[in-house]
Amino acid sequence: MVYDKWKINGYDRDDAVCLTQGGINPLIAVILASRGVHDIDRANRFLDTGLSAVLDPFGLRDMDAAAARVSRAIKEHERVVVFGDYDVDGMTASCLLAGYLRKKGLDCDIYIPCRLDEGYGVNNNAIDDFARKGVSLVITVDCGVTANEEAAHAAALGIDMIITDHHECRDELPDAVAVIDPKRRDCTYVNKSLAGVGVAFKLVCAVEGQDKLQELLDEYGDLLAIGTIADVVPVTGENRAFIRAGLEAVEKRKRPGLLHLLRGCGLEGRPLNTGNVGFALAPRINAAGRMGRSVLSTDLLMTDDVAEAERLAAELCELNMERRSLVTEIYDEALDMLEKNPADGPIVLAKEGWFQGVVGIVAARLAERFCVPAILISLDGDGFGRGSCRSYGGFSLYPALEHCSALLDNYGGHEMAAGLTVAEENVPALRKALCDYYKANVPTPPVPTLNIDLEVVKPALLSFRNVSALALLEPYGNGHPSPSLCIMDAVLASVTAIGGGSHVKLRVVFEGETFECIFFSHSPESLGVNAGDRVDIAFSPQINDFRGRQSIQLMLIDIRPHTGGAD
Repeated sequence: MVYDKWKINGYDRDDAVCLTQGGINPLIAVILASRGVHDIDRANRFLDTGLSAVLDPFGLRDMDAAAARVSRAIKEHERVVVFGDYDVDGMTASCLLAGYLRKKGLDCDIYIPCRLDEGYGVNNNAIDDFARKGVSLVITVDCGVTANEEAAHAAALGIDMIITDHHECRDELPDAVAVIDPKRRDCTYVNKSLAGVGVAFKLVCAVEGQDKLQELLDEYGDLLAIGTIADVVPVTGENRAFIRAGLEAVEKRKRPGLLHLLRGCGLEGRPLNTGNVGFALAPRINAAGRMGRSVLSTDLLMTDDVAEAERLAAELCELNMERRSLVTEIYDEALDMLEKNPADGPIVLAKEGWFQGVVGIVAARLAERFCVPAILISLDGDGFGRGSCRSYGGFSLYPALEHCSALLDNYGGHEMAAGLTVAEENVPALRKALCDYYKANVPTPPVPTLNIDLEVVKPALLSFRNVSALALLEPYGNGHPSPSLCIMDAVLASVTAIGGGSHVKLRVVFEGETFECIFFSHSPESLGVNAGDRVDIAFSPQINDFRGRQSIQLMLIDIRPHTGGAD
């Protein structure tokens, strides 16, 4: 077993019947019913990923002021800087907005702080440099909502600032021309889950006009989709529309940089989905920011030169290999530290020499392995450290960091991911304070639990027609995962190692029907069951296309001996 517990949601039969009578495919109907969709109108709204799902940008607080200021800058040919973040969301947002402004004739630079030297967010040294260069407007993307001091500094130098962000806000907002953030307490915008690139795109829509929405999606949807997928925001509402339209834009291969990057990660010619973008394309773009060379990715995304695109993509793939090596090294060191001193609650580890750009990846792996939030802190040797935080089990990080704020020099981020700066001497106190807060708010630590939409009781539900229809549920992601189904009390007919022993192919028989299954990253010995056993399987169904022959294949998520008992 991969998971300690299976939680089967189930569904209301009357709801499912209502949806099928409204024209919804039976398999889609039971999945939607299991996820709380009870009527046909709501089902149709959820499945709609067209332009009607995209909201009016002026529903965002301060958008009117921001659009007016950008329009003025375009009219007066001002010098503008787009100030971004060094992750995929921030880099795609920077390229989207700067690309648009350059097309409008503006002298517009992209400035992304070096992760290793400057850290996250707006800083006064950069603003001083902008002033010397005659910049009159700075627009932040994916950052800035806590840059109160920096906004005041810019104003004192005669630079206007528009802030577009999607991170958690503090009580006092920066004094800027506009502060656009769906998480503002006084913002009534329905979609609180826009990625940073989504907020930047809404600003472009506001300036250009909502009637140009399709043209803007055709032009910038690729960047919009990649940033939205990479930032793991909920794939619901207009975010679904952005991703679907954007993946179609990527498929059209307009950007030479994306074409060569897709080739470099083995995705050329393959259908794109949130999975391969999130796990293959985005990490390579992200590698540049993590390694302190974000300009490599922004140049790749912006270039129209095919030869330069090929060179940059190759360099980026090589940099990603270096990043992966560093992650493995730090992960092994962290495991050794935990073996010697096990964590009694959230993991808080600090060490000098850890490469700061990749500690967030390691924190995420530790959180998944040990089922608790994790913070990894890279100490600089001068008494301070910068940390990356990752949550687990729905624990909200931002309030936890607020609780520990007296021990921190700075912090910010989301519920599930955050960053902080802390004095080295405060690390032990931070570890204790976070542990105390966690135990007070999470009295029962979560166990690895697999959430399953429903149990399949009749094989006919997994017909070719029904499984093919699941494409209507895409795109998948946070808040809308790919369907997870289970079959209880099947017979495991055969087990075969494939991929040099790295994966397993299985056949299971249920109610007289035989299903082919694939279980990645498992061997026959690791299954805990043998051919002939009665088993329960959890899976996501898909259509397998092999040499022109299509068939149903169950992609296993977990397998366990059938005991006849409930979880």
